[in-house]
Amino acid sequence: MLNLQKSYAASAGGQAPGTLYLVATPIGNLEDITFRAIRTLKEVALIAAEDTRQTRKLLTHFEITARLVSYHEHNKQASGPELVRLLLEGQSIALVSDAGLPAISDPGYDLVRMALESSIPVVPIPGANAALSALIASGLSTERFTFIGFLPREKKSLTQELERLRLLQGTLLFYESPHRIVKTLERMAEVWGAERNICLARELTKKFEEFARGTIAECLKHLEEHPPQGEYCLIAEGDNGSSEESATWWQALTLEQHVDHYMEQGLDKKEATKKVAADRDVPKRDVYNALLGK
Repeated sequence: MLNLQKSYAASAGGQAPGTLYLVATPIGNLEDITFRAIRTLKEVALIAAEDTRQTRKLLTHFEITARLVSYHEHNKQASGPELVRLLLEGQSIALVSDAGLPAISDPGYDLVRMALESSIPVVPIPGANAALSALIASGLSTERFTFIGFLPREKKSLTQELERLRLLQGTLLFYESPHRIVKTLERMAEVWGAERNICLARELTKKFEEFARGTIAECLKHLEEHPPQGEYCLIAEGDNGSSEESATWWQALTLEQHVDHYMEQGLDKKEATKKVAADRDVPKRDVYNALLGK
């Protein structure tokens, strides 16, 4: 069902809902917050934060006195419905994460879905984002990229996910902790080969911001000499499509699966069909007609 968001006004018989604002916060440097974000945080009825202690430091710095409540992975089942209730009563709420954009690799997505299901307007307040900041400074292609976030922790699941991503074209964006970064790179070297180019970015926007650019093997050597510190953004080169395996990766897929693969990468159906026709060396019309016949 189409969800069309418009401005709301109170009707004679009811209360207009409040607005759920998704407010980006600095990823390190407090100067990266926007004027609009500060104004929004000052105007809302309350602020829902992943870590209230961390957010309190930000609010204190900018002299923001709005009420602060907790919303995180472990209390979202109880806190989410309560926040929706307050929104339906007309109170506007700002959702923030510890750093960067909320709803990216955090439970904010669940609250957004609940709000939309209740016809509550959701408004993004854009700002800093660690993954995109690392990408644009990585030196790797920005033409097409896929955000993966955190990889599975369990070894078997991690290997399966890396196998799934191995022949994916386009730059890959990951988050990783300092405690796991070496193991993750070692597994990538085993599955992808140690010569794939990557960039390790840490302490973004902070005093000791660092970028390590090179092959997986070179970055592993760097981490041997400089033990991991801080959270990492790991930017990895995608498969370049030059190997024989890359050129025929699609042969195990049906035509529909082949088209779906490219659509999952962000292409529309027309562009995906064109790519499939090129892969299979057949006229685009043949692919289109075959899909219509399904």
